Amino acid sequence: VYFSDDKGRIVTEMSVVRHGEDLMTLITAAVAQWHDFEWLKSRMPGDAPFKLIDRTEEYSTQILAGPNSRKILADICAADLALPWLTHQETSIAGRWAKLVRVSFAGELGWEIHTKVGDTAAVFDAVWAAGQKHGLKPFGMYALDSMRLEKGYRAWKGDLSTDYSILQGGLERFVKWDKPEFRGKAALLNEKQQGVKKRFVTLVVENPGDCDAPYMSTLWHDGKIVGETTSGGWGNRIDKSIALGMLRADLAEPGTAVEVEIFGDRFKAVVQNDEPLWDPKNERLRA
Repeated sequence: VYFSDDKGRIVTEMSVVRHGEDLMTLITAAVAQWHDFEWLKSRMPGDAPFKLIDRTEEYSTQILAGPNSRKILADICAADLALPWLTHQETSIAGRWAKLVRVSFAGELGWEIHTKVGDTAAVFDAVWAAGQKHGLKPFGMYALDSMRLEKGYRAWKGDLSTDYSILQGGLERFVKWDKPEFRGKAALLNEKQQGVKKRFVTLVVENPGDCDAPYMSTLWHDGKIVGETTSGGWGNRIDKSIALGMLRADLAEPGTAVEVEIFGDRFKAVVQNDEPLWDPKNERLRA
């Protein structure tokens, strides 16, 4: 779910887990916890027929991802692991309650394992022990960031921020235009009519130097500044340097060559198709 302000700019994104008709969990980026809670709370109607509760300190999330993740979970729980992508279910791991959410920021077959904070270590130990015969290894945020770049997944406060509108961010498919009213609708309709001036793109940097493109690297074309990167890094699965960014709309066509300035030096970068660089049909994700 994406939230916009009155000007149609990107405020934040969240995953929504619907437990029942009137009970939902909103999951946001760890660094956005206070921002998102206060933003939602300050915009609740005074007579809202619902409550907003921050339960961050009660629950933890662990990520299990990779082609053997189903086999590992099958050894330690009785969940229905054939349920498709974007489903969730409750189960028990090491005698502890757990919620399995089938999503993956890594772009691989995988689950988020949600548990009570006090059960985190016991559940981790159970997953770790079961995973040894399947080659399970720990991975950190640098690895996760590399993998999400290969999938073109946006990150909050870099690729997703109030510097850009919902339409500039390439998120129009999430806009329900026939909804009578939503925050930012008038501004987005006007922008759509006038023409979007910038577009979100995935770039592959050719023959890069020692560094990948950092946040806010300048994009050049014919001697003019035409955009900026919003994040960048090395894609280890595709063995290429990747940059996500905002580019002048007329240049946001696959195959267009621009230059990205990385710490004073310029390198050729090519606009890619509007699809993931890794597993473009999401076959691994949906396996």
